Amino acid sequence: MSDPGAGSGPEDEGNSLDGRHIRRDRNRQAVVDALLDLYGEGNLRPSSSEVAERAGLSPRSVFRYFEDVDDLSRSALGRQLERALPLVPIAAVPGAPLPERIAALVAQRLRLFEAIAPAATVSRLRSPFQPVLATQLRNTRSYLRHQIAKLFAGELGAMGQDRAASVLAAADVLCSFESYQLLIGDQDLGAEAMTAVLVASLTALLDGEQSPV
Repeated sequence: MSDPGAGSGPEDEGNSLDGRHIRRDRNRQAVVDALLDLYGEGNLRPSSSEVAERAGLSPRSVFRYFEDVDDLSRSALGRQLERALPLVPIAAVPGAPLPERIAALVAQRLRLFEAIAPAATVSRLRSPFQPVLATQLRNTRSYLRHQIAKLFAGELGAMGQDRAASVLAAADVLCSFESYQLLIGDQDLGAEAMTAVLVASLTALLDGEQSPV
């Protein structure tokens, strides 16, 4: 005779709860990935129906997993940052020859910005209205600026304080996502032309023998 209480004990309830959590996390991730895929295809303002269809869920279920649209967009942009982490290191050390460091920095920025372009564009469009995104954007910019300061610490340290601050600011602007957008969009430059422009500009800034500053 079977036990009428079998399958309804604390262990089974725990398994059921774990299953719901796993399913929730899986569906939440599917929604985030769907939104990033749509961004990547150029759809920077997809509807909830479009996101749901791409994620394989019903439109009504999308916001079971997020507080609101802002929460969804923050989660998607956070996921994009995770995906981009392997592209963040620069393949040169501060002691390497200056041309090698400049080339490595430019190559890193072009790879990184190409990968994150759709999400980075959305982040800049929405950050004025979403404080969390604005903070995230400031932190990212600060980190990328610190990369430049560390990579060219020798050159900057040999300059006067005011000049070093100006050179770092200019290099930061040259190597920013906004400059990338202008070069690839407004000026319609390809990767080779962008590389040449950035390498020449950074060399003029950082090479004491060539810099007119």
